This record gives sequence, structure tokens and C-alpha cells, in this order.
Amino acid sequence: MQLATIDIAVVLIYFVCIFGLAQWVSREKAGHTKDSSDYFLASKNLPWWAIGASLIAANISAEQIVGMSGSGYAIGLAIASYEWMAAATLLIVGKWFLPIFLANKIYTMPQFLEQRFGPTIRTVMAVFWLILYVFVNLTSIIWLGSIAVTQVTGLNQDVALVGLGAFALLYQLRGGLKAVALTDIVQVTLLVLGGLVIAYLTLGKIGGDAGVIAGFTELTRRVPDHFDMILSPDNPHYKDLPGIAVLVGGMWIANLSYWGFNQYIIQRALAAKSLSEAQRGVVFAGFLKLLMPVIIVLPGIAAVVLAPGLAKPDQAYPTMMRLLPTGLLGLVFAALIAAIIASTASKINSIATIFTLDIYAKRKGVQTRAENAAGSIEHEKHLVLVGRVAAIAAIIIAMLTARPLLGSLDQAFQYIQEFSGFVTPGITVIFLLGLFWPRATEMGALVGAIASVVVSFIFWFPASWGGSAALNAIPFINRMSIVFFVALALAVIVSLLRPARAESNLITMRGVSFRTTAGFNIAAGLIVLILIALYATWW
Repeated sequence: MQLATIDIAVVLIYFVCIFGLAQWVSREKAGHTKDSSDYFLASKNLPWWAIGASLIAANISAEQIVGMSGSGYAIGLAIASYEWMAAATLLIVGKWFLPIFLANKIYTMPQFLEQRFGPTIRTVMAVFWLILYVFVNLTSIIWLGSIAVTQVTGLNQDVALVGLGAFALLYQLRGGLKAVALTDIVQVTLLVLGGLVIAYLTLGKIGGDAGVIAGFTELTRRVPDHFDMILSPDNPHYKDLPGIAVLVGGMWIANLSYWGFNQYIIQRALAAKSLSEAQRGVVFAGFLKLLMPVIIVLPGIAAVVLAPGLAKPDQAYPTMMRLLPTGLLGLVFAALIAAIIASTASKINSIATIFTLDIYAKRKGVQTRAENAAGSIEHEKHLVLVGRVAAIAAIIIAMLTARPLLGSLDQAFQYIQEFSGFVTPGITVIFLLGLFWPRATEMGALVGAIASVVVSFIFWFPASWGGSAALNAIPFINRMSIVFFVALALAVIVSLLRPARAESNLITMRGVSFRTTAGFNIAAGLIVLILIALYATWW
């Protein structure tokens, strides 16, 4: 596929405008020097619309658009549970988690762990998150993004990979989180518009003269197995999405970890100007989540009819883009690039935040303004510089390791979910205990985190390498449930056997209120009703 001149013009206009907007919002008032609070927390002044849009822009990237569309091609609508169950999870985060985080002035997740448990677990988890973000998340974003760019333009994939990474780095390097979050409303608008266009045109292609509604009806008739939300045990993809477990099992563990305790995501809400603003932002993101399967999964299912026999499922979305007429192709391609750039920039900024504030500053004993301390101007300038250097290093490492790690995979989205699932049960255990069980200790939390990885590895270890065939056959979502309860039991037992001093818990519940506004409650109720209707329809 070749982009026409008008398509190239649309893409270039996007690049120039979004880069210019990012630099404009990054500017500082005369006489003000950018400090750690400005760079890593957007001066703790984000409005609800920026929070909601940035949550979605950070989440929806190449591994979602290309990867989940590929899973829609291979599996069907059942993969949409990752999106729809996330909408419900965001309500829990807004009502129960954010009040505690914001009342205690938390700015990173490792910082919460130190205040709740102690310094050792902060360092251990900070290092772990850096490894996960660089070698799993960041690599997958730029790798799948480069696949899409290559499919559409014919550009060499390595060139596309480097170009995406470099632009995302430069886009946020000056302004940090503020540059990312305040431009994400533009990115999300373009993403939604472009996604709706491609969904409309693919269904219209199937429906012919009868239109889009007829196209959707025809699609459900021709591939009815792709519209099962709850897969039966005899489904070939049951191991990926094991039936009712997506509603009441391990997917909750993955979602709570991702949306509630993941620096890459929660950083936007931690930078809110107030708790009510943060809660409005997560509700806004929840409604956008309900829309995502139409934008992402539906084109992948349509590709089963329009482009059967693809070599790899991850080629589904780029292949559907070939149906677009000149001009619209440029718009949708710009939307795809927008999602890739926004998510990559968000990940880079979170890596820089954790490295600078949780490792570098702690090791140097530097108090930062992100901690509401009177940090010196020179220290603050140095920390911002360290953050920028960390950002550069992270994207270079990701560029070098993306192909070796992901090049041979058919469904990269499932790879991300499965290997993230090694640690998400432990993360969910230690944060839930830290938030809601005062007797949890640092030793208990460390044991729970380590047990999560060790037990998950025992389940995953292939029988051909000496592992258990029975354990290896258990779907990874069910595995996460089992591992969660094992890690929880061990964390509780160790905490009871080795109690900690009361003063080791610096997280206070004073001033914390779980009451939410009428607007939040009405919006949350509406989201839940929509979810019930969706699952009742496609059960």
C-alpha cells in the first residue's frame, strides 16, 4: 500500500501540530524553573478531561489497536472483555484507591510501598517495574507500531521503529507529563474518530448497498463463533479467555494491578488538581473504554470476512486500513500514529519518573518538590536532567531489544498479558493488603511478590523442559487466580508470624473519605448497566 500525496500531507500536518502543541503547553512562566513536580506530575494541576483522555491515550496504543484487533481476528469479541471489564475496574479505582493515594500525597507507586511497608520493597519493586516497562511494555508498543507503519507505507520496519521511538521521545522530553497529558485530548479525539471511520467502512464493505447495520448483521451471521463473549471449554482459544473467569476470576486481578497500581497509568490521576477532579477523569475514561471494542476489535473480526487467510492475526488492522480511500487513509493512519506516540511518550515519562524519584533521588538522599519538600533549585534542575537522560536510555534499549523479544510472535497482545501475569497477582496482593489491612508487613509483602513470580513460573514451565503438563495446561487467567490466593495466603501468614512496629506504617486514613458525588454515582451506575446489557446480549 502506498500513501497518496494528500495522505502524506495529513500525516505531516499531524506531526507538526501535535509536536508544536506539546512544546507550547510545556512552556513555563517567566522566571520559573521547571522542577520535579512540574516534569513528573504536571504541577499537580491536571483537569478531569486531561486525566480521562490521558488514561486512554496511555493505554490504547499499538499493542491495543494492532494486537487486540489481531486477537479479534483470531478469537473474536471475547477479547473485548479486557476493555469492558476495565471500565468497571476504573470505578473501583476512583472510589476506593484514589482517596487514599491523594490524601497521603502519593506521587509514585514505589513511594507508597515505602511509606506503607519500608524502603526495601520500594527499591525492589521500582527495579522490577523498570524492567517490565522497558522490556515488555515499551518494546511491544514500538514493535507493533512499526508493524502497522510498515504495512501501510512499505517503510522498512527497523526505520519505522526508530522513527516512532525518536519522535515520542522528543515529543515529551521538554515538558514531561504536562506535555503528554494536555495534548492527549487531541490524540484521543483523533484515535476515536479514525477508529470509527475504519469500523464504519469495513462494515459498509460487508453490507454493500444495504449499509452498515446490514453489514454488522451479515458479519454476525457469517462468523457467529467470533461473537461469543464467554468461550466454552471446547473453544480452541479457551486457554486465552477461559469462560466465566473473565468476569469473576483472574481478569480482575490483572485489571486492578494495571489500572490501580501501575505507575504508567495511575500517574495521571495522582497529578490531578483535586480528588473530585481525578474521579471525574476516571469516569470519563470508563465511558471511553466502553467504546474501544467498536474501534479496535470490530475491524479485526471484519477482517475474517474481508481478508481471510492472513499470515499473522496482527496484520488484520493494517490490512483493513487498505480499504480506506485517499485522504481518509491519511486521517486513520495519523490516528494510529497518534495512539502509538501518546502511549510511547507516556511510558517513557513513567520510566523516567520511577528511575529519578524512586531510585536516583533516594540513593542520593535528595528531597524533591514532588514530595512537597523545599528542594533546592539546583537539585531540581539536576533531577529533571536525570529524568531526561533516563528517558533517552529507555527508548534506546527498547529499540535494540524489540525485534529479538517480539519478532517471532503471532499475537503480541497475548504475550504481554501472559508474561505480565507472572507478577500482577503479587502486585495486587501487596497493594490490597497495604491499603486495607493494617497488619500487613514488609516481609509479608516481599514474600507475596516473590511467590507470585515463582509459582507462576512453575505453572508456565513447559512439560518438554521438565515441567508439569497439567499445570501448564491451566489457562493463564485461571493461573493468576490460583497464584493470587497462594501469594495472599503466604503474605498474610508471614505478616502474622513477623509483625512490624506500628510506626513503620506511614499511610494515614485521616482525612480519607470514600463518599463520592451524585454525579460520580450516576455515571458509575450507567456504566454498570451498559456492561450488564452488553454481556446479556453477547453471552
